Amino acid sequence: MSEQATQKDWNSLDDEEFRGIAAAFFQRHVPQHLRHLSRRPRWAEVKDWYLTLSKHGWLVPSWPREWGGMGLTQSKILVYLEELERSGAPRVMDQGLMNIGPLLIARGTDEQRRRFLPKILAGEHTWCQGYSEPNAGSDLASLRTEARIEGDEFVINGQKIWTSVAFDATHMFALVRTDKTVKKQAGISFVMIDMRQPGITVRPIRNIAGHEELCEVFLDNVHTPVANMVGELNDGWNVAKALLGFERIWSGSPRQSMLALLRLQKLAQASGKVGDPAFADKLTQVTMDVLDSAAAYERFAQIMRTGGSFGFEVSMLKIWATETCQRVTELMVEAAGDLGALLGDVDVDGEEMDILYPFLECRAFTIYGGSSQVQRNILSKNVLDLPS
Repeated sequence: MSEQATQKDWNSLDDEEFRGIAAAFFQRHVPQHLRHLSRRPRWAEVKDWYLTLSKHGWLVPSWPREWGGMGLTQSKILVYLEELERSGAPRVMDQGLMNIGPLLIARGTDEQRRRFLPKILAGEHTWCQGYSEPNAGSDLASLRTEARIEGDEFVINGQKIWTSVAFDATHMFALVRTDKTVKKQAGISFVMIDMRQPGITVRPIRNIAGHEELCEVFLDNVHTPVANMVGELNDGWNVAKALLGFERIWSGSPRQSMLALLRLQKLAQASGKVGDPAFADKLTQVTMDVLDSAAAYERFAQIMRTGGSFGFEVSMLKIWATETCQRVTELMVEAAGDLGALLGDVDVDGEEMDILYPFLECRAFTIYGGSSQVQRNILSKNVLDLPS
């Protein structure tokens, strides 16, 4: 990693000055053949791009500078993400960057941070998330994957499902049951597992768009050191809630909706739909929804800037951002007419654009990280004081 990049105080710049630098960086460095992909690429395809970001100190905008991040304020993180999306940069293996990395910085031991964070930055460790199980999705506390302690190790048996890009991961962070005699939330621990060992079987699942991104993961007498546990024994539920807070902030970002809105506006112009009063009314409505989503995100960003923390209200952000993205992509398909039924890139006024994949992809946005129904239950319990 560039020592100069990690020492640079980007927050001394105003947001628009930083935007210009970010836009120029991504324009210069994002590989042309990986721009605006209509699928999530494999690790082998994006590893060089990942290492380029790491080399220049642009891999993790949110991590503190002492751990190799850019140390950006939330307003500049939003600028970073906007310019990253605008450049068409591909998605990399980001569970280490977005989830386990920030969690270790916040809750890990010094030894865990020293052991794992540099390897994430170097691309030596790539991570996946082992939460959901066949009978434990929205009701995650019903998970049955079991870990027993033998000496200084956990021995783990069970199954995880809907695990993104597990076939390219070297490590998994997972919730496992370590006590079956107590209330289900109280008997769970949070552990980190090396995927490069006997007893782990990964089976890809083909999604609605025909891509293999999600996986089943089977764990048969898999070992991991007790030192790889984050937090205390049987306190994994509280650790997981902290991590889900990171995920809900990320999924509450308006970046996907903003990108979809730009495509929608181009489609509406190219198809002539913009001249249809009924369609124009729908376009105005989703435009206002996206602006509202961005304003809500900025409110939460301001809380983070001032050192505040989030409670149940982050569920509102997640609901609004993900459902807004669905509304925008639904209107994209409508604006495209017959082209909206085709998978893959189509020509839209001289520009190659994949219309159907964003629509299909964002169906999952209201499910992962806690479904919209679960988020509404959280709000009803906390705001309306309804029973759980």
